[in-house]
Amino acid sequence: MKTRRLGSSELEVPVIGLGCMVMPGFYSPGSEAEAIATLHRAAEIGVNFLDTSDLYGFGKNEQLIARAIAGRRDDYIIASKFGNVKTADGKAAIDGRPAYVQQACEASLQRLQIDVIDLYYQHRVDTTVPIEDTVGAMARLIEQGKVRAIGLSEAAEDTLRRGHATYPIAALQTEYSLWSREVEQHMLPLTAELGIGFVAYSPLGRGIFGGAIDSADSLAEGDRRRDHPRFQGDNLAHNLGVIEPVKALAAAKGRSPAEIALAWALARGEHVVAIPGTQRIDHLEANAAAAEIVLSADEIAELDAAIPPGAAQGARYPAAHMAALHR
Repeated sequence: MKTRRLGSSELEVPVIGLGCMVMPGFYSPGSEAEAIATLHRAAEIGVNFLDTSDLYGFGKNEQLIARAIAGRRDDYIIASKFGNVKTADGKAAIDGRPAYVQQACEASLQRLQIDVIDLYYQHRVDTTVPIEDTVGAMARLIEQGKVRAIGLSEAAEDTLRRGHATYPIAALQTEYSLWSREVEQHMLPLTAELGIGFVAYSPLGRGIFGGAIDSADSLAEGDRRRDHPRFQGDNLAHNLGVIEPVKALAAAKGRSPAEIALAWALARGEHVVAIPGTQRIDHLEANAAAAEIVLSADEIAELDAAIPPGAAQGARYPAAHMAALHR
């Protein structure tokens, strides 16, 4: 598996990592045994960069990972996140206070049953707390030996610059795929300029490039994507047409649409890595194979032209979630 270094940190990660949000407890119940088998297979084939959060299943995802990596901690690079919380009345909130940063990290370490988190992100930016204060608290976690490197997720340009000036940010994690290309205008070049790794989450468009979604009925009852505008009604019908050029190129090259979508993302910069999510071994192995695909300049240009920024119809999150992005 090819690797890339995240910013100025010492973290050398595979270009294809594993997003763990889709494992049991978030999108669907799933099978814990299957998820653990997939996590074990991930280490065997070099897809050992695991991405989780204290938000996923409200800690259950971190606990699942703990059970999977028990006795083999050194085989994995673990990333987790903090900042999304529930208030006493059950509402969603964001907390970036220094005291909470410390508290959240220690809770994640306990759930993960590890001594140090390799990469620790602020999941969403708290606009009530100066980013310098939050990043300063994250830097203290490094001094304490509880974290190896820090990152931000879905941060705006000014926020990233200020955070990076406070302490070197190893990675910015943001949604990026052929149907979510907004970051190309500012954030992708900015991370390259500052020497920050760019971690693309949902590089398969939350499964749209996986080929298994052909209508809303493809999503199980309770699947969180049913709440996402891009997977609803006329939006979904339009978006299924958007991905046709990927399917056509995949067929011509004897590859899957998912492999082509991942290869396209990795071609956007030497500082880019992707973390597609899956709990299935066959999907994991197919995703890993994308690291070896080299698209020609003509093929990349063809996809760029066929699916330009803004081609997808509908917001990528429900309105309340969109309000917490790029702050």
